[in-house]
Formats: sequence, structure tokens, C-alpha cells
Amino acid sequence: MPSKSRLAEVIALSLLGSAVLSTSAVAAEDAAANNDKQTYERIEVTGSRIARENAYAPTPVTMVTGEELLGSGVTNIGEALNQLPALGSTMSLASSGGSSIGTAGLNLLDLRNLGTSRTLVLVNGKRHVSSQKGTSAVDVNTIPSAWIERVEIITGGASAIYGADAVTGVVNFILKKNITGLDINASIGTADDSDFRKKRFSISYGQDIDGGRGNVAFAAEYSGQNALGAMDRDATKTSYANMANNAEGRVDDNDPSNPDMIRTPNSGYYTMGNDGRFQLSDSDYWKRFNRDGSFSRVDLGSNQYSNFCTDCDSINIKQFNELQPKFDRYNLNFKTNYDITTEDSVYFEAKYSRTEASNSGQPAYFFGNPKNTVSIDNAFVTPELRDLMQSQNVDSFVVNRFMTDAGVRIEDDTRETQRYVLGVKGLIGEDWDYDIYAVYGQTDLERTNKNNLIYQNYQYALDSVRDADGNAVCRSATARAEGCTPINIFGFGAPSRAAIDYINVDLTGTSTIKQTVLSGSVANSSLFELPAGFVGFSAGVEYRKEQSETKEPDYDKKTFFNALGNDVGSFNVKEVFAELSVPLLSDLPLIRQLDLDLAGRYADYSTIGDATTWKAGLSWEINDELRMRSTYARAIRAPNISELYGAASQDFFQVKDSCRLDRLNELDNSSTRAANCAALGVPADFNSAYDSSTLEGVSSGNRDLNPEKSKSFTLGLVYQPSFIDNLALTVDYWDITIDDAISSIDAQDILDKCLDSETGINNQYCALISRNPDNHQINNIVVQSMNLAKLEASGVDFDVRYSFDLLGGELTSGLIATKLIRNRQYSFQNDPSSYEDFAGTAGLPDWQSNLSLKYDRDNWEATWRTRYMQKVDLYSAQSLARNANPSNVMDYGTYVISEMAIGYKFDNGLGLKFGVDNVFDKSLPFGTIGTSASSAMYDNVGRYFYTSASFSF
Repeated sequence: MPSKSRLAEVIALSLLGSAVLSTSAVAAEDAAANNDKQTYERIEVTGSRIARENAYAPTPVTMVTGEELLGSGVTNIGEALNQLPALGSTMSLASSGGSSIGTAGLNLLDLRNLGTSRTLVLVNGKRHVSSQKGTSAVDVNTIPSAWIERVEIITGGASAIYGADAVTGVVNFILKKNITGLDINASIGTADDSDFRKKRFSISYGQDIDGGRGNVAFAAEYSGQNALGAMDRDATKTSYANMANNAEGRVDDNDPSNPDMIRTPNSGYYTMGNDGRFQLSDSDYWKRFNRDGSFSRVDLGSNQYSNFCTDCDSINIKQFNELQPKFDRYNLNFKTNYDITTEDSVYFEAKYSRTEASNSGQPAYFFGNPKNTVSIDNAFVTPELRDLMQSQNVDSFVVNRFMTDAGVRIEDDTRETQRYVLGVKGLIGEDWDYDIYAVYGQTDLERTNKNNLIYQNYQYALDSVRDADGNAVCRSATARAEGCTPINIFGFGAPSRAAIDYINVDLTGTSTIKQTVLSGSVANSSLFELPAGFVGFSAGVEYRKEQSETKEPDYDKKTFFNALGNDVGSFNVKEVFAELSVPLLSDLPLIRQLDLDLAGRYADYSTIGDATTWKAGLSWEINDELRMRSTYARAIRAPNISELYGAASQDFFQVKDSCRLDRLNELDNSSTRAANCAALGVPADFNSAYDSSTLEGVSSGNRDLNPEKSKSFTLGLVYQPSFIDNLALTVDYWDITIDDAISSIDAQDILDKCLDSETGINNQYCALISRNPDNHQINNIVVQSMNLAKLEASGVDFDVRYSFDLLGGELTSGLIATKLIRNRQYSFQNDPSSYEDFAGTAGLPDWQSNLSLKYDRDNWEATWRTRYMQKVDLYSAQSLARNANPSNVMDYGTYVISEMAIGYKFDNGLGLKFGVDNVFDKSLPFGTIGTSASSAMYDNVGRYFYTSASFSF
């Protein structure tokens, strides 16, 4: 019978089904299999609070070490985690700036691409304060990478153990416990084809105190990068536009008069520019302003379609695209623990993190907007222009213009995160472990949005005349008295500094997020003995309070920056949880060990009331070589603060109204769309006027939301053949279904789902759209959190690990892969058969894999890693039913990218490493610059060289 001992220190490689499995770990599993000869420690793994002999848990756990995560040119842990097949790139550094206001520099984890709010991030099994207002999403940039021992990832079945936010799973950062000695690490790198650079420096020191009864440690870390713009790389600076493709076979199958699109290089808007574009009448040719204020005809080049032209006087919108933001991160961490008795210890952790990120985008612009109308008596109208206007009987005209020379819009986000953990843990009696702790965390965000054009000031400045002395002045005497400076918009660089200062303002908003957790639990892995082994038990209570408050600037003038509401909300939850591990059978033919795991959690939310989650799991050890595991879980997720209490905020949407005459026939069954448009009162010959401009609307939370209900199932196989030493294989099937899924649908999707609903217009989407009864145009769209019918996702994870001696050293290899079976969204509560499957589309490849090779010999080490992502479609099967060939760019091709490094460790503790990321300078898939949630998984930096140095003492 195995001996029982005190809860062991969590070891690094606890499960066979891990993402990184070393030879020593395989050897440990071999020893564990021979349980008639081996004395066991009790081991705690993510997914259970019960420490187990052999650490055989029914829940599949993917594990990667901190050394592996930081073994490439990445400077923070989130960059590396986003490369794992199980995690999406929803909110990485590349995609964070354009996601929404206040997100620049965030790196949030999205397990299974089902949403960052459904992925629970823990540190040492404890909750961490959020980094995004109104949510539970944790910015992993704030976690001290110098102290990360490993990261464990579990899919499904975790809500009963850790709480309802773990609908899709848990990412648990395990930090080193006792830190001794000095560790210094520094790295610097640069891109091959640009001046993009990253750097990182960390120092850690710890020592035992009072004869080993305690340990105290601190760490400081900095990492940063400069901004990288699309125009800084040859691979991303070319301007493209969708031009009409009238070639044979490329016209719309349903409407031959409506050509499909071909993505054409050196193309862009000719009716819009930094210099100012205008047309005095519909029959007149388009003109542009030169730098001296004169005007000339716009060259339309070799091809013209709609507002675009090729090889012509067009604007390159790529000048406003940022591939990587300017980013700086500072982390300070302190931790200590002390044995107050031989059985009990107290521990304390404190950290401070500051991240600074800057993201730039398009400036204010006017496109067909009457607010940018210039009169014939404008102070800056030249005699030549005035003569032309008079010759055409025009006394005013509209200028289409990007206000780039007045300053692009910039968002500076500064986040300060502090977190404190105080706890005591130990033994009660001989077998009961206990852990009581309190956590307090706070994130403060200061968001400054620069170069916001003030509409009223701009109108005053634009409406200029010449005074009696011939000076340009603002027409309004009141505005002049308040400091109005006239603005000249005729030509790039024409606005004066004084005019720019008058029309622009910088606005600053703040957010404060607070989290308080009080928790206590007990566990006994040997409660009593059954014929098949010891029964394990764990139980506990937890109180948690989440608060979020956002204060927007109190500015009384309307600006180009959206008018945001002040979000304020909070909730608390009281929970009780329990877990039971029961050995059912042992030492039988084909059943060496069969264990049943049960877990449940009851929660009382201040927002939704009661919520119960539970899970059941089986762990079946067939023989020394083969094990099976399975879990089934049910959970409820309460809406977060933003989803419930998000204040109504002004927004602007670009939508294509499918009730337009030229869009009615885009579906195979066009009668559905036509019938829905008719039911909305839109005439058959309707032609909207806003498809090329922005439509004002409102974004908000929704206090009528229902909680999500989820169920998850996993079934896995672990195989370690005895005839091949150090080979381990795992395969795990997972399936997650979320009913009443909470989501915020964008304006175009709301419109499409309303008009293309097979069940008519009496649905939740049409209720969010209002039209002008006179001209039938949309005058408002409300984008808010809502309950969809259902989300479904399923797939299979594979893991193969093998290590062997080679040429006097050791080669360790690993392959992890995910086959995505489905990722479906069911949008209509009253039509549960209607869904859209996104598996195999952008951001969701059918296959993803990571191959890693590491060779160690004496003091040398070399690594090679390759990531594979299968070709993805840019259109779902459902959207292709409307038009089978909408563009010449229908997919992103198969993507394979590799990195390598070589290092040497000197006997004095000094280590040096040289590495190359994107060894073969793999280009981005055609049609993307790698900055959206669906494309940030592709490298947009190019080949990247780095050098790192470390010292341990």
C-alpha cells in the first residue's frame, strides 16, 4: 500500500497529456505505473483541488513550461501562449489596438475561440483582477514571466472547481514556490526588413530565511517594443481595393449585372484624400488640391470602379494601419512564505504592474459630408477656383478629406495593476490540508485620445472670410471673440498650427476595476479506504466582489471621438463547492484502476440569483501502458458587468443595406430577403444613400440578459508503450455547447440576420433597427449584449512526446495539434435549426499544430519549432450560399512558420543564446496585414533576429 505524506510541492510535469514532456517526466510516469514498488507523493494538478497519488486526473491538461514559453524572441508570455492551437488570437498585441476603445496593449486569452470572458485565468489556482473594464479578462502581460514555472490549460469541466467564468476552461499560471539565488535575463532583437525592435530585461533574487523556515524573493521586469506601421514594410505597404471583375465566370451567379470583386494592387479611393478631393457637379471631373492651394484633375489611372481606381491619384489607406503598437511593460513582484509551525505556513504576495501602449489610426475625415462644405466667398478660395465655380453656377461645394495634417488619432493607454494575496495553509490532524486566503486586486486605466476634431470649432474655422484688411478670419464674430482661427483645407499641409490647435482637443477617460476574494478550503486525499483505494474529498467556500467604474471626459462639445457613457457596475457572489474522488475498481482484468470524480458548486449572485454547476469524470487505467479519461459538466455563467451595465454610447457603423434594389438578389432564395424588406415597409425600388458612409447608432449593455448555460464533454486516451522508451501519446475529444450565449453582434450582422431570417422580421435583430418612415433609410441601429440561441464548438487535441539519446546528447521532440470539428453560432431563439459554422474560416483553421525539437549536449542546446495552420476560407458556407464567388481572394493559404535558436551555458552561470524567428521570412497570407482577431495568428513582423544573455548565481 502506498504511504501517505503531506501535500507535496506541485511538480512541473504532472500529467502525461501535457504540451511539453521531458524525459524525466516520462521516467516519473514509468515509476508511477509500478505502484507496487513506488512510494508516492500527493500531487495537485489544475482541474482538481484534491491532491492525488500518481496525479491521474480525468480532465485533460495541456502543460507548457515557462522556459519553453520564453525560449523564442517573444518578450511577454501572452505572445507565446497565443501560438498554442488551443488559444485564439482574439486580443494579442497585434490585434488589440483596433479592437475597441481602451484596449491598446492588452493580451487576453481566448480558449477555443469562444470568447475571452469564458476563459478563466488563474495564478497559483487563485483569481486575478481583470484588466478590461466590466469583464473578467486578465491581461497576461501583468504576470511575472521570470517566475513562471509552468502554465496548465484545461478545456471544459472547470466551472465546478473554479467558478462559472471557466465555461471553456482554465489557464493556470503556476509560479515557482521557493526562489533562491540571483537570476538575470536580458534579450534584444530587431526585425530583418524594418527598424522594429523588442527588448526585455528581468532580475530575480530570493533566499531562504531563518534556517529554511521561510523564503523571501523579489523580481523586477521590463519589456518593450516600438511601433511598427504597415508602411514600414514592403510586404504590407501596398494599397489594395476591391475592383469590379467582369472576366468570364466572375460575375454574380444570380445577377449578371452585378460583378464580383477582384482585390487589385495599387488601388484606392480617388474621391478621398489627404489633400482634399471635390467635384462641382455630377457631370464634372474630380479634382484634387495641390500643396500650393491650386487644383488639378484627378488621374483615374488604368481602371476605375465606384470610388476606386488603379495606378492613379488614390490614397493609400495603409498609412493609417499599425501592425504592432508601441508598448512598454514594467513589473515589480514580491513574495514570501514562512512556516509558523511544523505543519502551518503563512504566505504573502504583492505585485505592481504598469503597461503603457500607444495606438494610432485614421484621422478625422469627411466623405460626402455637408459639414465640410466650402462657400464661394471662403477666405482661401483662389481666384481660379472662384472663376470655375461661377462658370458652373456653383456657390458652394463639399470637400472629401482626411484631416491627416491636423493629426492622426492616437490612443495612449496606461494601466496600473496591483494585487495582494495573504493566506495561511497547512495541515489539520494528519490528513486534512487547508488553505485560507484573501486576494485584493485593482487595475487603473488612464486612456487619452488625442487629436479629436471638435465639430463646432471646425465649422467656425472652415467658414472663413476676408476682413476689410484682407486678412482671413472666421465669419462668426462670436467665434472670433472666443479665439477662432480660420482653417485652410486646400492641399495637404495647408492648415496652420494655430488652426489645428483650435479644432482639436485631447480627451482623457479613466477606468477602475476592483476585485476582492475571500476563500477557504479543506482537502483530504485519503478520507477513508475502499477496496480499490482511498476516497478523496475537498470542500470550501468563497466570497467574491467585482467592481468596475469608467469615467469619460466631461466635455460639452461634440467631437469626432464617440461620445461614451459612464459605465458603473458591481456584483458579488457567495459560493460553496465540493469535490469527491472515489476509487471504484482496481486490479482486475483490463481495469488496473477506475476512479470516479464528482464536483459541484452552488453560487448566489447578486445579479442573477442562484446558479449551480457540476461535473462528473472517470479515470480508467487499463494497464501499465494505456489509460482513458472522460468528463461531463454543466455550468452557468452570469453576465459580467459590461454585458449588464454597459452605458449607452455613441457609435458609428458602416453598413450595407440589403434592402437596396441592387442587393436584393444576392441570395439563392432572394424571395426571403425581399419579403422581409417588404414587411418592414421598404419599397422594392429602394436605393439607400449611406452604403459608403457611416451610420450613427448606439452601443450598450443589456440588463435583461439571461445567464448562459453550458455543457461540456471530454473523452481522452493516454498511451505510453512499453516497447518504446520515453514515448507518450494522448488524444482528447472535447465538445462545448453554450445555450443563451451572451454576445454583442456588430451592426452589419444585425442587419443581415434581420433581413435574411427565414422566420420573418419578428426576431431580436429587427427590433434593434429603426428606419425613417418617409425615405425608409436606417436612422439608428442599437448594438447591445444579447442572448443568442446557442454556440457550439468541438474538436480533437493530439499530443505526441518522444525523447532519445542522439550523438552523445539528448533529443526531445513534441507535437501538439488540434483538429477543429465545428464552431457554430445559432443566432435565432425561434429558429434553432439555423446556424452558421465558422470552422475552417479565418482565425479558426481546421488543423493547427506545433512541432518542437530540442537537442542538448554538454553545455550546448539547440531548438527548432514549427507552427502549422491549414488553409482557411474567408467566407462561411452559409455566406457562400448567397454568392459562390464574391472575390478573387477566397481564402488564406496554408501557413507554416519556423523559429530556431542555439545557446551555450558556461560553467560560471552565464548563458548566451542567439535565435531567429520566422526563419524563412514567411509572408502574410494575401489580403491581410495580421491585425484583426481572425488574422493576428499570422506573423506580421517578418524575419526577426534576437540575442539573449542570462546569469544565475
